[in-house]
Amino acid sequence: MKALLLKEPNQWKEMKVEEIDKPIAGTGEVVVKIHAAGLNPVDYKTATGGNPNWTYPHILGLDAAGTIHEVGEGVTDWKIGDRVVYHGDFNKNGAYAEYGVTTAHTISRIPDSLSFEEAAALPTAGYTAYQALFRKLPMSSIDTILIHAGAGGVGGFAVQLAKNVGKTVISTASKHNHEYVRSLGADLVIDYREDDVKEKVMAFTNGRGVDAVLDTVSRENATASLDLIAYNGHIAHIAGAPDYKKVKPFTRVISFHEVALNAIHHNQDEVAERDLAKMGDELLALVAEKKVSPLIEQVISLEEVPETLGKLSERHVKGKIVCKIL
Repeated sequence: MKALLLKEPNQWKEMKVEEIDKPIAGTGEVVVKIHAAGLNPVDYKTATGGNPNWTYPHILGLDAAGTIHEVGEGVTDWKIGDRVVYHGDFNKNGAYAEYGVTTAHTISRIPDSLSFEEAAALPTAGYTAYQALFRKLPMSSIDTILIHAGAGGVGGFAVQLAKNVGKTVISTASKHNHEYVRSLGADLVIDYREDDVKEKVMAFTNGRGVDAVLDTVSRENATASLDLIAYNGHIAHIAGAPDYKKVKPFTRVISFHEVALNAIHHNQDEVAERDLAKMGDELLALVAEKKVSPLIEQVISLEEVPETLGKLSERHVKGKIVCKIL
């Protein structure tokens, strides 16, 4: 099969499409003929330092959508030709290839009304947002939420999902992306470069602060966000934990929630692994019902992935970029 190969750590900009052996399905696994793969910042981040579990050449890419090509022993719920999407384990070969292998109990069926490209845009960013909001935060008791970086993948899905369940959504974004983030459902968008975020949030919430924050930016940004949270509020963080010591005990009693989607693959907990499929099913249904946009801004070829990952690394890309493979 053709695959985009990483030959050595930190060589992701030099990746080329070459021939490599097609994977084989093991017990409980399926081989998927990949039609589209989603690009994510985790691709270049993990490739930069490498991973001790990788052998080289390695194939990057976590988000794959395609048709089942081979069914492994013990798989009874799926058949060859089924249209599926999955979030892969970054310890293993990934989606920038014509074929990929994954565990059968973590895949989701793509509705007939959705394209492979739309499905491939969802897993890493969409499932992360979904996990943060509906597996971590107690959304039934949250009225107002601050979602950082609303123009990005995780932020963009989170803004839509939170608004879809009736929450008041504040988001941060560069000024040129404000209209875009408002179109996703944000009630207030703050220019994090020029505005005083705390001042804007407190004015909007009448000095109370927000019930929850979803930070997708950095430890420093998560720490700064602690000042914006109301009593008994919450912060979910995906880019590093805030400095817990900033909130003194017996004051605002804030709850902290770590979100690390890929960690599901590493705990040998099949209940948690099956939740990937459930989150996928739920998110795919929302996209099929036109309640959530897959946020696709660009569709590229496999050969264009290295250059496009370079643009992602500059952190000025909005929405999602998808690679069309077959």
